[in-house]
Amino acid sequence: MVTVGIKEVAQRAGVSPGTVSNVLNRPERVAATTRARVQQAIRELGFVRNGSAATLRAGQSRAIGLVVLDVGNPFFVEVARGVEDVVSDRDHAVILCNSGESPGREARNLRVLAEQRVRGVLITPADEDLSLLEDLRERGVAVVLVDHPATGDVCSVSVDDVAGGDLAVTHLLDRGAERLAYVTGPLGIRQCTERRKGARRALRTAGRPARALEDVVVPEMNASGGRLAAEKLLAGGLPDAIFCANDLLALGVLRALSQAGVRVPDDVALIGYDDIEFSSAAAVPLSSIRQPTYQLGKIATELLLEECDDPRGHAHQQIMFQPELVVRESSR
Repeated sequence: MVTVGIKEVAQRAGVSPGTVSNVLNRPERVAATTRARVQQAIRELGFVRNGSAATLRAGQSRAIGLVVLDVGNPFFVEVARGVEDVVSDRDHAVILCNSGESPGREARNLRVLAEQRVRGVLITPADEDLSLLEDLRERGVAVVLVDHPATGDVCSVSVDDVAGGDLAVTHLLDRGAERLAYVTGPLGIRQCTERRKGARRALRTAGRPARALEDVVVPEMNASGGRLAAEKLLAGGLPDAIFCANDLLALGVLRALSQAGVRVPDDVALIGYDDIEFSSAAAVPLSSIRQPTYQLGKIATELLLEECDDPRGHAHQQIMFQPELVVRESSR
């Protein structure tokens, strides 16, 4: 296959290679008629620019990194959709990395992104130690935290998870629950801890003791983790209601309870978190705490690119959305 380069495009358009380079990198410097002639030659010859060479010349790529906790979770798929919609309009690309909720894997992802000279990084941290992110910023790489609040000189876009946990447990208490369980992933993950704080706040507000809420901790925040949690609860005595730290856990719990002959919500009320698309389509439609997931990705990316384009004039923002209770059959 013959590779078409800038020289061939220049010859077809009747201009110099430098003019073609300006059309690709600084189009405002080229007259409109000349620019149109070069673009026509590019289309006719099927020319594709060498992005790697451009990166080496500029010292930075047109890519941004997106590091998420679990690429298999529909919550992060929707976040990524918001990111992609913004970067595609800016002729940028997204490098998606999955930390798997592992700080060590997250560190490796960040190292690779730095080697790729990305313009910026969007990240939902697996590690509360953010020193690696500070190292990136010292190298001139912009960073925005996604689904994780921040203070000071870094942007963040998040949801009030304490309020979300409060909403979920207040709802369960209002329907008469006496004994509750909180099914969660590792409590080292900020979202798990914050949602638990909100659950306990709801108990205090209702004048109920903290022991009314049993923690059931599983290693992974997916349907398998939910099934494991349900097995633990079935062996130890079922509560009146179960609050899960995300919908994948809740769907795993629902399936395991159904297989054991437990009726939801007649025997046990159940509520999840995130309101992923599958929640409303479950065998028993799942109550959940809704987050503006797409908006998290979209706004975080807008903040990131704004900082990339104007690092000195950029004002850091910490944006926090409020969650919403969605009641369906699993907790009516």
